[in-house]
Amino acid sequence: MALTDISVRNAKPGPKDYKLADSGGLYVLVTVAGGKLWRFKFRVDGKERKLALGRYPDVKLAEARKRRDAAREHVAFGGDPARDKQRKKIQAQIATENTFAAIGAEYCAKRLRDGQKPWAQSTAIRCEYLLSRINVSIGHLPIAEIEPADVLAAVRKFESRGKLESARRTLQLASSVFRFAVATARLASDPTRDLRGALTTPTVTHYGALTDPKRVGELLRAIDGYDGSGITKLALQIAPHVFVRPGELRHAEWSEFDLDNGLWTIPAGKMKMRKPHTVPLSRQTIAMFREVQAATGPSGYVFPSIRTRTRPMSENTLNAGLRRLGYSSEEATAHGFRATASTLLNESGNWSSDAIERALAHGDSDKVRAAYHRGAHWQERVEMAQWWADYLDTLRTGATILALRPADALKAGLR
Repeated sequence: MALTDISVRNAKPGPKDYKLADSGGLYVLVTVAGGKLWRFKFRVDGKERKLALGRYPDVKLAEARKRRDAAREHVAFGGDPARDKQRKKIQAQIATENTFAAIGAEYCAKRLRDGQKPWAQSTAIRCEYLLSRINVSIGHLPIAEIEPADVLAAVRKFESRGKLESARRTLQLASSVFRFAVATARLASDPTRDLRGALTTPTVTHYGALTDPKRVGELLRAIDGYDGSGITKLALQIAPHVFVRPGELRHAEWSEFDLDNGLWTIPAGKMKMRKPHTVPLSRQTIAMFREVQAATGPSGYVFPSIRTRTRPMSENTLNAGLRRLGYSSEEATAHGFRATASTLLNESGNWSSDAIERALAHGDSDKVRAAYHRGAHWQERVEMAQWWADYLDTLRTGATILALRPADALKAGLR
């Protein structure tokens, strides 16, 4: 006999689960706990299968019959509604796990350990920050459901605040995450591929740098008079001598130094080009590092954060120090010391451009040529480091500037 709403509603739990049959394979399972569960029984290839259709009273008798009829039609066409339901459940679970945020985190972890060119820790921190900003908008979404408009709306939040470069970088980073999802078979295509030209192009600006010898001398004297943190002052004094990237200076650790032999070896993981870089140190630079070592050594970061020695100095510290000295970002920046050194070393005519490029740790696409340069220009770089330190001393004192050839400098006792 077919069921009625009254008979289902009045069904009471017994000492064990029991079934109340309707028709066409539909029945309600009454559990010991009092639950009433709709089930559809059918056969596929001679084997009995069961499909859950919901719980009474959330699903009334009429709705349960509609669901049974739809399932029976599916079976009639050779389908298996129970297996299909299980497959959809698995797919939904995978989609939930494969959110943009989850895959973004996986991509960042991969890039940190990626072969010969892993991300530097500073790059990872910056990228994780950018992803965290757009995760607010799209991080919870399954990556396969994200549309171009979703990504554009997320990155335009940067653009609306005038952060055009951040918007551009974030869109590039999001595209990398999508392409990673494509490569790992979790996405058909990158939805950002059609967003080229959608953002306002930022104006290219160069790091503020002083290249006039007289003004460089003024800056060096100003740094000597810096009245802020002593460690910040020493970092500002050292920066013009070594002209490494600010991040490489901030993340320097005492284990990388051999002050007795005047060497600083920066590991590949901290370098932009992911190749180890050795910096020859002048007598003046060694003396300054020894002064720092007395305060922060003998282990850990050379320039630790003022809050904790387990972290390096903030990336804004050196630039903030220059602002405190009265120099705007258009005039002088920590990164600008590299441009200062490059310009004045090249203009001196004393040193080969290859030695200067090696000192700046610029990349060389020709691996054979790069290997040759590392060896061939080392002695020249050692001499150049001492000449540069002596030249900076000359600028600091405000003496008359003479462009000395290496041989002349040697005779003058400048090396």
